[in-house]
Order: sequence, then C-alpha cells, then structure tokens
Amino acid sequence: MLVGVPKEIKTHEYRVGLVPGSVRELVNHGHQVIVESGAGGGIGFADAAYEKAGAKVVGSAAEVFASATMIVKVKEPQPQEIARLREGQILFTYLHLAADKAQTEGLIRSGATCIAYETVTDARGGLPLLAPMSEVAGRMSVQVGAHCLEKEQGGAGVLLGGVPGVPAAKVVILGGGVSGTNAARMAMGMEAYVTVIDKSLQRLNELDMQFGAQLHTVFSTYEAIEREVTAADLVIGAVLVPGGAAPKLVTRDMVKRMRPGSVLVDIAIDQGGCFETSRPTTHAAPTYVEDGVIHYCVTNMPGAVARTSTFALNNATLPFALALADKGWKTALAENPHLRHGLNIHAGQVTHEAVAHDLGFPYVAAERLVG
Repeated sequence: MLVGVPKEIKTHEYRVGLVPGSVRELVNHGHQVIVESGAGGGIGFADAAYEKAGAKVVGSAAEVFASATMIVKVKEPQPQEIARLREGQILFTYLHLAADKAQTEGLIRSGATCIAYETVTDARGGLPLLAPMSEVAGRMSVQVGAHCLEKEQGGAGVLLGGVPGVPAAKVVILGGGVSGTNAARMAMGMEAYVTVIDKSLQRLNELDMQFGAQLHTVFSTYEAIEREVTAADLVIGAVLVPGGAAPKLVTRDMVKRMRPGSVLVDIAIDQGGCFETSRPTTHAAPTYVEDGVIHYCVTNMPGAVARTSTFALNNATLPFALALADKGWKTALAENPHLRHGLNIHAGQVTHEAVAHDLGFPYVAAERLVG
C-alpha cells in the first residue's frame, strides 16, 4: 500500500502522522510511504531522516493526497484537505466529528473511508489511540491553568500551591478518566487543593485508592458541580462521551458566580466543550475572557508539546496503521472489532452511531459494510 503523510496545516500544529521510525516499520512490511517536505520539521525531523527510513519526500500536500491509498494524519482534515480526498481513499486520523457538522458533510461528500483515532477501542473498553493525547492534555491543563492564574495573564494572581501561611489554589476537575486523572496527578504534585467530580462511584473509589487523602472526590450532581465550580480558582473540564458531543456541565450562571480572574481549561473542546461559555481557540490566541473568567479552549492542546505528543501517538497508532496497510481496510476491520469501532464514515455513509445521533445523519452499522 502507498501511505501518505502530509504536513499538518492547522494553526500551530507541529505534530506529524508518522515519525521516521514508523515509516521504517511500514517499509519493512513491504509498503511505500510518501511524505510532504517539512512534515516532520516541527519536531526536529528533517526530510533526510524520512528518506533514510525509506520514504519518498515530495514538495506538496497535493502530491501526497493524489498518490496515496491511505492518508495518515494527526488532526482533522482542514477544508482544503477534505477537497483533496477521493472515493476509496483511507483517512486515518483524529476526526472529532460530533462537534463539527461541516467537516462531517465534507467527508461524506468525499466518498473516502474515514477511521477516527478517538473511537478505536480496546478489550477493556478504553480508547487506546485517544489515551496518549488525553494524558498529555491532562498534564498540560494544569500547567496552562497555573500560568493563566498569574496576574499578568489576567488571572487572579494565585499561586497554585500557595506558600506556608497562604492557602493553596482550589482546583476542580470534571471527569476522572485518563485526562482527569493526569490533571489531578499534576495538580497534586504542585500542592494544590484538588477535587475530582465524576458520575461513576467505582471510578471515584479507584481514584481514592490510588491517591488517598491527598485527593478529594465528589459524586457528580448539578448541586455538587455548582458548589465546587463557583468556589474554584481553576476548573478543568475533562469529560468524555466516546464519539459524541461533550455534555455542558458548567452553565453560564455558574461561570458568572466564579471569582473574577478564575480560570477554565476545557480539554473537551474537541467534542464541543463541557462549559456553556466555551468556544474553540488556537495556540496563536489561546484564551479569552467571558464574565470575568479566563477560558483556555485550544482544540489541539498536545500540539504545544509536539515532539512528546507525536512519539506518544505513534506508539499507539502504528500497530493499527500496519494492520490497515497489510490487510486493507475491509479485512482489517472485519478481523478486529476494536479497529472497526474507529470507522466513522465510509463511501458517503455515517458509520458511528454517536456521530449520526448528535448530527442528525442516518446511521449505517460498520458491520454491514465489512461483512
């Protein structure tokens, strides 16, 4: 199979779909790889590193899209990339369609087979291709939240860990999954007062057993969210509905009642965000102020630490990319139900139930398409 890797074009996105080591694995499996010049430059890989690994380097994204049977990316395709997709081509990348009807309509029109990293599952019900970036985003959320709390950034001028005689900042994390757990770990490491809110008592018990008395856990109700959020210095939204839009757990009224200069970091913004006041931002302009509260809602947070993120992502995606290249999409998906869950769109049909439900499209089960 001819596998193509274009350079990412989303604002301040420096990650790349395949590192040279991953290219070498594909080449050793008998495949060809075509890479756009400069695709790996943002994480320190020159074109020569890709050529040494066995790839052919070309001068434009147009050449990659025109030639490749499978496109491997990081972020969702931008409009000019969607226009280059063709019927029968495989797209393997993050999509986050439930919050993006325009992208979904474009991919439907393309006729391509679109497999989303974020809905591939594993035997334990986890999301193995989302987890690495959730880990990065969770850890980053505390880092950027602490920065936004600084006075010169417009924040309340609060040090996350406090100092002797001065209370630590109150950090509230909505969701105890991968992102939330990593956020809690970082916030506790900075000696903040940390509370995790989740609707699963089992998960709260696991977090309690993992972190002990250092972490405070609260069962999720409207009243609990209202009480904790309005008293917080930093709120991190880390809720996830696999493939679906994030629920709006924090209302505008709650935001208005927070102390001016408090900070909201919405990790769930790729799926529409879990704060009613959230709207997507970029690394070029990451924050805005709404009702006196700083909002950080960057849709590709891990792109800020692109080298770490790219290697973490490649470690998870490479086995699936190899399966798709070795067997073709249809056989690979027929043999692996976890990879099959990643199929979101095929030949103009929406094949992920949550996406179809949230956006109002007809749903066709992937099982019908792969036999």
